[in-house]
Amino acid sequence: MVDVAQIECKIEDTPVPKVRKVAVAYSGGLDSTLGIALLRRKYKAREIVPITVDVGQGEDEVQMAFRHAEVLGIEPILVDAKQEFAEKWLTMAIKANSDYEGYPVATSMTRQLIAKKVAEKAVELGCDAILEGSSGKGNDQYRMQNVFTLFAPDLEVLVPVRDFDLTRTEEQALCKAWGVPVAETITGGDDKTMWCRSIASGAIDLNQELPDDIWLWLVPPEKAKDEPTFVEVTFERGVPVALDGRRMSLWELISMLNEIGGENGVGRIDMFEDGIMELKSREIYEAPAAHIILKLHRDLEQFCLTKEEIFFKKPIDQQWAYMMYHGEALHPLRYALEAFIDRTQEVVNGTYKVKLYKGNIEIVSRRSDTGLFAPEIRSIKAGGFDQRMCRDAAHIRALSFKVLAMKGRVR
Repeated sequence: MVDVAQIECKIEDTPVPKVRKVAVAYSGGLDSTLGIALLRRKYKAREIVPITVDVGQGEDEVQMAFRHAEVLGIEPILVDAKQEFAEKWLTMAIKANSDYEGYPVATSMTRQLIAKKVAEKAVELGCDAILEGSSGKGNDQYRMQNVFTLFAPDLEVLVPVRDFDLTRTEEQALCKAWGVPVAETITGGDDKTMWCRSIASGAIDLNQELPDDIWLWLVPPEKAKDEPTFVEVTFERGVPVALDGRRMSLWELISMLNEIGGENGVGRIDMFEDGIMELKSREIYEAPAAHIILKLHRDLEQFCLTKEEIFFKKPIDQQWAYMMYHGEALHPLRYALEAFIDRTQEVVNGTYKVKLYKGNIEIVSRRSDTGLFAPEIRSIKAGGFDQRMCRDAAHIRALSFKVLAMKGRVR
């Protein structure tokens, strides 16, 4: 049993900086609501400015944040960043085939976008400190610290969960004892964006079985419907712009594909992840739309780009994802990488029809006016060119191997 008095003594014995007006990256979740209570009880802040940034976590979560705020006696400032996240971050995530060890970097991006919005608002409102709810074992403390330092370098950064060395169980016990509202149904909580949902980050044991009720979009493949679903996705300059022939915003298209893909068992990720501190954790994600879009985008690039562009772009994409994950989204190198990535996407146009069935994504048809596939030349069923011309080319190409043979370099 957790001893609340002992936790309170630990907090009381920990020195903290003097702060007056504190901006809070406020989501309404366990960490940020407890942070409000700590600002009053421990930091003795005279003014608290909670800031909720909507990055597509959904109306339910935003409303939950406001309900908890009412209980806490605060009124959050709501910043709508959905369009910015979709148009400036997700478009590039797609163009860059966003993938960090199998994770389609989502929270990695939103944490930094949220930190930017909170820092800018904190400076605008004359705050002298910013509070955020990261733990000392995760990645977000680094991501947010980097951005706070960039946009609010003179402000004190408060990270109470880390700085008071609180466990999740201790946080929950304090909230219960202090009357702080909590709505966490999964230990470790979840983090939802339109691109990907992280589930119980850092709290899943090695061989822990995952219950079916943890999923938001995903129906486990064995329970998915028995009939396949066919969808058609159209890309222009590397970005999906239409679903089944109907043009729509990226925000709407991703939302629809999350529902369609999820009901067909698509989008489950269960992986080992190497965090910023180089410690491994088992991470669970669901990302139906990201799975579908990224699979099609990679294939479309293979269709439309030259071999040299494809090989050179892979490490560029990898570096982009690495920087996003490691809290370097606003580093100058990011924009240099994106200049190259953007240039390659000028010809990445096409329409794909896919079959979704019990967790599988099968490409049924491909169309592109900018594709480089030329069966009239390459196919063994076509003439194309006189094959005898390649006899001398093959001899020339083998000359380096002839030199190896001459010099006895044969193993």
